[in-house]
Amino acid sequence: MHELPSPRAATRRRKASAEVRALRASRWRRAILGATVCLAAGGTASAYTVTLTPAAPQTVYLQVGVGSFTQSYISGGQPGNNPTINLVSTSVAAAAVGNGTAQAMTTNSTAAQSFWDNFVFCSVPGQLYIGGFYRTTGATTAAARVSATVPSALVSASGDSIPFSTIRWTSSGNGDSGAEPFPAGSFVAGGVQSVGAMASNTWNESCLSFSYANASVPAAGTFTGRVLYTLSTP
Repeated sequence: MHELPSPRAATRRRKASAEVRALRASRWRRAILGATVCLAAGGTASAYTVTLTPAAPQTVYLQVGVGSFTQSYISGGQPGNNPTINLVSTSVAAAAVGNGTAQAMTTNSTAAQSFWDNFVFCSVPGQLYIGGFYRTTGATTAAARVSATVPSALVSASGDSIPFSTIRWTSSGNGDSGAEPFPAGSFVAGGVQSVGAMASNTWNESCLSFSYANASVPAAGTFTGRVLYTLSTP
C-alpha cells in the first residue's frame, strides 16, 4: 500500500483508476467489453494499490478500457462518465484454425496511462486497462467486488458459436510484480463471475492480456459477444 499524496517514482509500481462524482449515491458502476474472434475459411508487478483518504461523497468508479478524467487524481483531477465500449479481438488464419496454439487478442482501447498520476501503466494494443476505486466517507467497510456477467458463447451471423470459456487473460502492468488486484483467469461459459476486489478507500488497477484458446474447428465467420463488468459496494 502507498499513502497519498505521493507520486509514483520510476522505481515504484503503479496503479490507477478514476472517480465519478455523478455516481456519488450509487452502489455500483458498470463497464462493458466486447470480444470478437474472426476465423478464416478453409480448414476452418507487485500490483500498485494506493490508500485513499476518506472523503464525502462516498464514491465508486470502474474503468475497463477508455475512461475520462480532467487531469491526474493526485493533481486534483475530476472524473467523468465515458460510454465507450472497447473491443478485444483476434483473427485466426485458415491454416491455424483449431491447431491448439492460443491466439493473442488485441484491443482498440487507447488507455495506456493511469489517471492516478499519468504513468504509462499498460501497453496497448496488447493490454486492456482495468481499474477503479472505492472511497468511503470515513469508516472502513468490507471490500467492493468487481464481477463480470458473461454470455454462454460468442455467436456468428449464421448462428454458429464458440464458448466464452475459450477466452482467458493474464494480468500485469508496467513496473508491477506480485499479486494483481484483478488476477489472471478465464471467462465462464455463461454466468456471473468474480474478477477482483477493492478494499475500502483504495485505488487499484491492472492490465489484462487476452487470448483465444483456438482448440476447436468452428465454422468460418466472425464471432462476437459482450461482457458486462460491475463494481458493487457492500
